[in-house]
Amino acid sequence: MRVGPSQDEIRRQNLGALLRYVHVHGATTRAELTTTLGLNRSTIGALTADLAGAGLVSEGAPKETGRAGRPSLVVRPESERVYAYAYSVEVDRLRAARVGLGGAVLDRRELDRPRNLVAGEAAPLLAGAVKEMHQSVPAGAVCVGAGVAVCGMVRRDDGLVRLSPTTGWVDEPIGAALAAELGIDVPITVGNVADVAAFAEHARGVAAGCDNVIYLYGDVGVGAGIIAGGRRLTGHGGYGGEVGHMVVVRGGEPCECGSRGCWETEIGEHGLLRAAGRSDARGPDAVLAVFDAADRGDARAQTAVRQAGDWLGFGVANLVNIFNPEMVIFGGTMRDLYLAAAAQVRSRLNSMGLPACLEHVRLRTPKLGDDAALIGAAELAFERLLADPLDAA
Repeated sequence: MRVGPSQDEIRRQNLGALLRYVHVHGATTRAELTTTLGLNRSTIGALTADLAGAGLVSEGAPKETGRAGRPSLVVRPESERVYAYAYSVEVDRLRAARVGLGGAVLDRRELDRPRNLVAGEAAPLLAGAVKEMHQSVPAGAVCVGAGVAVCGMVRRDDGLVRLSPTTGWVDEPIGAALAAELGIDVPITVGNVADVAAFAEHARGVAAGCDNVIYLYGDVGVGAGIIAGGRRLTGHGGYGGEVGHMVVVRGGEPCECGSRGCWETEIGEHGLLRAAGRSDARGPDAVLAVFDAADRGDARAQTAVRQAGDWLGFGVANLVNIFNPEMVIFGGTMRDLYLAAAAQVRSRLNSMGLPACLEHVRLRTPKLGDDAALIGAAELAFERLLADPLDAA
């Protein structure tokens, strides 16, 4: 005999749904919550009272209504009081931020990252940035967790970075190293940078309202965060989305993963700089210099950009045919490449994409910009709270 959920389970689900809505959408009237969540006014009142009692939300009158009659109370996330720490470990930089409930970035730090820096060396730097930020945290504020975005293959079960060719990391326990340095008793969740950026853009960015999304992220390498049916698609162990390692040129250029002819060897940093005759250069500034030279009429830079744009469209067409997304978002260096070679990307997509898959797909750049990875890392940290607010608060 199947037993339905208990009253306590239903209440916890409703608390999570209400807090998640306010977290994503910001200040919301009780009337809107009643309509959106499909609950009656007295239930909404009881739920908001519970969340307010736990210090997660506050209630007050709207600043202006413009309407006659008694205004509906507004429920707001307690962004200053409830927060998570977010970290982004990228090829050339380390970033840390304190992000409040509701997605507001309250404080941030950024450090240069030598490309040979291992996790044991990165963790003290990130922890030092957090300790700096912690000095300005209001009394009584609560940290509910921490999230880390890493450019590499991350094992979902424990956050171990199995492989990050662009940073040279192999089996690096960045989450455990950070926990040891911070000495705080909160969970630390680690995810791939493209995956968490997709998570952020889907929750509160350009892909809000889209349930099938591909977020392409580029630096030295290329990866993708994939949202399918409204859920993150990360694969069995968490290693899904390594689209940069699709082999597109048989016997092509060697890739840092050990294979040859991977997609990222044509559209990543090394491929673009090689085609532009600048193989000795490296880093995001060198990549941007190629786009600048192309804009100024440098023929070799223009050829390199057109070639990379054609390869970008080639891979995107394959992904569109496989996943049938509503939207493809270009982040990191892929944003700059897409903007510089949009005509080549669209031309190749139109020539290779299945007509049915092309009918509704939109190509976009991130609304959250470079903050997508940090905000996505914070979203990982907030998940436990949003799933069961009173238990995690």
